[in-house]
Amino acid sequence: MLRKIAKATLLTLVVIVASIALTQTSIPSAEAQLASQQPVSGPLPSGVTVNATQDTRAFLSFRPNPIGLGQSLLVNMWINPGVSSNDRLIPQGFVITITKPDGTKDSMTLDSEPATAANWFEISPDQIGTWKFKFEFLGTYFPAGRYFNGKIVTNSSGTLYGSAYYRPSSTTEQTLTVQQDFVASWPPAALPTDYWTRPASLNNREWWPILGSYPGDGYNGYGIANWDTLYPDTNPYDSNGVYNFIPWVQAPNTAHVVWKRLGAVSGLIGGPAGQYGTTANPGNPSVVYAGRCYQTVTKANGTSVAQCYDLRTGEIYYEIPGGVTPSDVVYINPSASSTTIAGQELGSSSWSVELISISGTSLRKVNPYTGAASTYSISPLSGGTLYNQLGGYCLTVQNIGNSTKPNYRLINWTTRGTSSNVASRIVSNITWPWSNLPNTYASAAGMCYADFNTGLAAYITRTYQQGSNIYWEVNVTGASLRTGELWSWKVTLPDEGTYSGSCNVADHGKVAFLTQKGYFLAYDLQTGQLAWKSETMDYPWASASFGAYAIQSAYGMLFRQSYAGVYAFNWTNGKIVWNYEAPAYAHFETPYIEDGQEEYAFNGGAVIADGKMYVANTEHTPTWPMTRGWGLHCINITTGELIWKINNPMSQGAIADGYMTASNSWDGYMYVFGKGKSATTVTAPDVVVSKGTGVVIKGTVMDQSPAQPDTPCVSKESMTTQMEYKHLQMPIDGLWHNETITGVPVSLTAIGSDGSFTDLGTVTTDGYYGTYSKTWTPEKEGDYKIIASFAGDDSYGSSGASTSISVGPAPAAIDIPQQTVPPDYTMTIVGSAIAVIIAVAIVGVLVVRKK
Repeated sequence: MLRKIAKATLLTLVVIVASIALTQTSIPSAEAQLASQQPVSGPLPSGVTVNATQDTRAFLSFRPNPIGLGQSLLVNMWINPGVSSNDRLIPQGFVITITKPDGTKDSMTLDSEPATAANWFEISPDQIGTWKFKFEFLGTYFPAGRYFNGKIVTNSSGTLYGSAYYRPSSTTEQTLTVQQDFVASWPPAALPTDYWTRPASLNNREWWPILGSYPGDGYNGYGIANWDTLYPDTNPYDSNGVYNFIPWVQAPNTAHVVWKRLGAVSGLIGGPAGQYGTTANPGNPSVVYAGRCYQTVTKANGTSVAQCYDLRTGEIYYEIPGGVTPSDVVYINPSASSTTIAGQELGSSSWSVELISISGTSLRKVNPYTGAASTYSISPLSGGTLYNQLGGYCLTVQNIGNSTKPNYRLINWTTRGTSSNVASRIVSNITWPWSNLPNTYASAAGMCYADFNTGLAAYITRTYQQGSNIYWEVNVTGASLRTGELWSWKVTLPDEGTYSGSCNVADHGKVAFLTQKGYFLAYDLQTGQLAWKSETMDYPWASASFGAYAIQSAYGMLFRQSYAGVYAFNWTNGKIVWNYEAPAYAHFETPYIEDGQEEYAFNGGAVIADGKMYVANTEHTPTWPMTRGWGLHCINITTGELIWKINNPMSQGAIADGYMTASNSWDGYMYVFGKGKSATTVTAPDVVVSKGTGVVIKGTVMDQSPAQPDTPCVSKESMTTQMEYKHLQMPIDGLWHNETITGVPVSLTAIGSDGSFTDLGTVTTDGYYGTYSKTWTPEKEGDYKIIASFAGDDSYGSSGASTSISVGPAPAAIDIPQQTVPPDYTMTIVGSAIAVIIAVAIVGVLVVRKK
């Protein structure tokens, strides 16, 4: 096992040294030659007399103990006293012997780290039982001389040290218990689903996949130079990162507006202008890092400032008139340094980040906190394309000849360090057969496309018919980015003709060309063989290739925005994965129709992040009055289904931390979509109520986002209608007056003074007012805490509130005294009345008879 560990360790060291050698070629700030005599471990060489002899003590530590089978064990070893700070190195002087439970032994010999007289490694125990570890220091002879990075150098400044001998020492055997059950570590931190803010705690290591910055250039290919094969391509998204794909971020799942700000004057003019108006783009930030946006903003007085503001709230941190706004984020890994000596690199202790901007012959670095800029000359280079954020690697094409006899060089250089000597920044310098950079299409004469994952490039030239813009021949040649060598293959495309250089893309070892007949042709970058011919997009608008001068590549697909919707093509075989269409809201608003359905056109690029595509409707040259119903769409990247849409064709911008900026040229505002804060309230009667009496519990759940504070929180299904009503002057019941805004769920719980819990159920707030209510009849006496909880969703963070009620005894029953019932004379009275009547009748009869 240890032999495998040793081999793996050696291979890792070889790879690291190789990467250092590659990345640090021509970047030394201090040169030195190694002396012929270097430190040696073991007994003091015969006949050598030293200036000092030092007793040592060996130390050994490993953790955890006990440990589970197959878990990673960290082993540390060192000696005291440590070597002095001149970076002496103990070569092959550390021996560690491991005895397994079955009695087999393994040993490993290691160097020490410079200066620390220590080293460490990790293993995974593969047997249950008691393991034994013993560390031995063999002793080391240090010759006199000047030490640097652990070696004696002959022409370097520094203190001259005398000779010394460190005597051997060793530890006793130390035991480790390996058990079947795993030993628990720090509990993993789940990715946040609630509202959160920066900075992200260093405890939450598992959050790293969502904490990326914007833009996401060059994320693919871990390693120093990502066209080299030192490190495999470990990007799970398998994209070259330069086609509007932003990895390592979260993106908004609803149309919820968090905040907005006015950046231009736009909209209908009115009066004599009739249905005409003005459009003006308020812009988007060029960089988002650590939750801060960096953008050049023109103030009302015409002054241009470099502005830094909070992505979540819009709070301005600073404004620097005439300041520098960064365009890219560069990550410097711990092994990166601008200082090397004797072919070895001095490492730093932690990662760092630089915000950079390349303009002309200047490299500018911007302090993320203050905005202060430092400028470094890269002359005679001019400009550069950042292709790898890990280390700040750029490409620049330089002509070292003249216009008559050009001699193009492809310069691979790094932005790191503070040197204004461009030679110290150059990693590689190769002959380049073409006049421009990969992934540019500056001229019809020649366009270059590169797949940085493989280091392969393709270059196309087009021949035009005499006196026309129609070209009849398109030639493709391949080359290696590593060497500049032209491949032997050359392809003349069929007479389909390519649509636009901006619609071609290199990725997955292929280069794909959009033809004017509505399909792609993909060629293998290594062989020039036709890899596939894609399926054809729909007749008539897409198959005629009407659409955007843009392309995207991500998630194993390439994407095309057309006048008949958005298409996704499979990189493996060219099959259409999905076609997203945007049906028009009404007739007579758009001329584009497919199968009897009028549709809104797509003629702009998209941004892809977090499994979603954000893209807006537009045409090549919009006519007035503007097409009504255009909007910004969020599309599921896997299925092609709509997730959300909002009216107005906003230009999607920066995406980071679950937020997206979008500039709306129709009203002059920049909008920020994402999750906002919410606030929940709850009230109940503040008097003691009797047991058995119903209690009305009520409250509100309100949006606290700066864009619409203290307005009702609404459901995901109603979000677009709500936002269009609040910000875009659309009807509150939708365009066709058939929408009903619904609220959000609130959970109610009662906690009795005896600790009992009563679930009062879930109620839904009123979508128009944010209110809710619930009637509850407590069954027991006592004091109750009433808790109202809103769990939050894709639009809002969670919130809650509590109140109290007191329930007293039920009211006592009222005792009514028994009343004496008076005699009922009704029948007596009736009888008497009848007798009187009869008597009167008899008297009447007698009187008649007497007559």
